[in-house]
Amino acid sequence: MNRQEHLNRLKDGEPFDLLVIGGGATGCGIALDAATRGLRVALIERDDFAQGTSSKSTKLVHGGVRYLEKAILKADKDQFNLVREGLRERGRLLRNAPHLAHAIRLMTPVKTWFEAAYIFAGLVLYDLLAGRLSLGRSRLVTRATAQKLFPQLNLDGYVAAVSYTDGQFNDARMAVTLARTAAAHGAVCVNHVEVTGLVKEGGRIRGAQVRDRLDGRTWTVAAKGVVNAAGPFADAVRRLDDPQAPDTLKVSSGIHILLKAGTTPDDLSLMIPSTEDGRVLFMIPWQGHVLFGTTDEPATVAFDPVPQRKDVDYLLRYASAYLRRPVTREDILAVWDGLRPLVFDPKKKSTQELARTHVLTQSPSGLLTMAGGKWTSYRAMAEDAVDAACLAFGLGQGRACVTQELRLLGSQSYYPDGWRDLAARQRIAPDLARSLFALYGDEAGQVLALGRDPELLQPIHPAHPYIGAQVVFAVRREMAEHVSDVLLRRLPLGLVDMAHALEAAPVVAAIMGRELGWDETRRVSEVDSVRRLLEAWFSGQTPDAGRQAHTAAEADLEGQSLLRSREKRPTAHVM
Repeated sequence: MNRQEHLNRLKDGEPFDLLVIGGGATGCGIALDAATRGLRVALIERDDFAQGTSSKSTKLVHGGVRYLEKAILKADKDQFNLVREGLRERGRLLRNAPHLAHAIRLMTPVKTWFEAAYIFAGLVLYDLLAGRLSLGRSRLVTRATAQKLFPQLNLDGYVAAVSYTDGQFNDARMAVTLARTAAAHGAVCVNHVEVTGLVKEGGRIRGAQVRDRLDGRTWTVAAKGVVNAAGPFADAVRRLDDPQAPDTLKVSSGIHILLKAGTTPDDLSLMIPSTEDGRVLFMIPWQGHVLFGTTDEPATVAFDPVPQRKDVDYLLRYASAYLRRPVTREDILAVWDGLRPLVFDPKKKSTQELARTHVLTQSPSGLLTMAGGKWTSYRAMAEDAVDAACLAFGLGQGRACVTQELRLLGSQSYYPDGWRDLAARQRIAPDLARSLFALYGDEAGQVLALGRDPELLQPIHPAHPYIGAQVVFAVRREMAEHVSDVLLRRLPLGLVDMAHALEAAPVVAAIMGRELGWDETRRVSEVDSVRRLLEAWFSGQTPDAGRQAHTAAEADLEGQSLLRSREKRPTAHVM
């Protein structure tokens, strides 16, 4: 079902049981949970699905090792419950979306044997809390063994290392898959539609006034109940209900850079639990390169926040310290900044002390707000929210949650080596088959079926295994409406290599233009919009909204020359 078909259902005038505001991890999870219980649910998202926090994470599915330490040292029950819930949900996520998530090993170097014993004991407890959903045992290894496992790491001053297993996933595709799975169960899910006001009858919320941000049209959506799942913007939605509502959230930013391959093996990652200023650092393999990032920097709420140069320099300094070579801006392929919504606690001195627990509240007028939480626990958060909604809005008490065992689209007949059979059956190159299988699972064949035009089987960029048929699939099946929707979320290219994403933008715009009926002006505008956004992220400077490319040729030229002048990397032959 494409966006227009969802939009028509959203406008049909029939009241929904639930209207969910926010198309990130939490909102998409709530829509799926509600739809699988037989409720009539609508989900609206101001921008694109997962455009905010939910596509700009560290790409980890984790229980939260550092929260366990805080739980023990400070006898903090909330932190302990957070870890236990996270570990169980981690296992469920990997089981229900195996094409999008997998286990990875992480290693933490230690400087003393006491520290080694302390951390190892904590990780043993971490494994035990996971129970039957454990991903593997933690290990304590000597420095020599650690150096063999991670030869690029500078282990001077360390005596040993502790390794443990967590999960990794493609966050943006996970959110889109949740929305599509919800739609497959009857939900209406529409992106680029914003709430402009809440509708009340007798002092109770009975829907919302909304606006299509693509054509400016407005209308009212009626619903028995409304759930606010707007992430960092949850307080803004609360103030549509009550202009005097106090803030309930603090936000911190997570700055991430993607470095050229060659600094970490595919099966091992680095986790530094605390820097001198209390941050946690991760260095993990992602999309054939190395993702290096940190969280817990206080921030203000903003759409598409721009990574600050000082934070990028901070990461480069630490990367250089832990690796056996200098790491400079020339090594950066991509950079992004994601906001983490944390439930406010006036007793906490910094965002580093705030737990990632979720909090569900209901206003006097009936607005349900799900705030806080983290990606790993999206399903549990959704279950709590729908349980509360059924009770609060009289939607039926016998509708049990079924998402613990629910396989998402793409995973029903998935098996790890399925890409080999796909390559043989479709007669395509192995790297293309592997890439398609990792993004679409058992739906990969449906993507290739759209490539009846030989041009759509060609790569959108010669160095990456992404083809034109994937752009068509994104428009027809995944509600992509902008070039940025495709390059930053349906495909990971914009977060893998920003310069190459800009080079591919005119190709993507041409394909989308044919699908959506764009004229030359719209195609140029789309390419320029992506250019300005990625230029801002990479440079750390706010984009100049007034500067526009005037021709397709100019936009193409800018896309090829922006960000860096680098040596050509080997081409990935996908056909």
